[in-house]
Amino acid sequence: QVQLVESGGGLVQAGGSLRLSCAASGRTFSSYAMGWFRQAPGKEREFVAASWIPGQIYYADSVKGRFTISRDNAKNTVYLQMASLKPEDTAVYYCVADSNSRKVVAGTGDYWGKGTLVTVSS
Repeated sequence: QVQLVESGGGLVQAGGSLRLSCAASGRTFSSYAMGWFRQAPGKEREFVAASWIPGQIYYADSVKGRFTISRDNAKNTVYLQMASLKPEDTAVYYCVADSNSRKVVAGTGDYWGKGTLVTVSS
């Protein structure tokens, strides 16, 4: 059993920064690929970023250069540092985990958090 709990969402002005966290339990954290997806109202869920061992990282083009994914294995936590935020970034952000990195990137990972809402005002 794996549990993922996101936190750090909130309201931020365009151009600002925000850091999301996803705390994991019930598994060996370092052995899993981790990622972030987001979903805006009325839109499909889309890939944001992913990281897996040994330190492989992949970003969606829409966030490349603005968002950074990182992880602290000692704390069983993965982060998404978001900078230069735009209103288009407004969405519920979900973390995802799986032993298979390809499943994480594809959005078919076995484990998902319940999401945290990020609202970027113009």
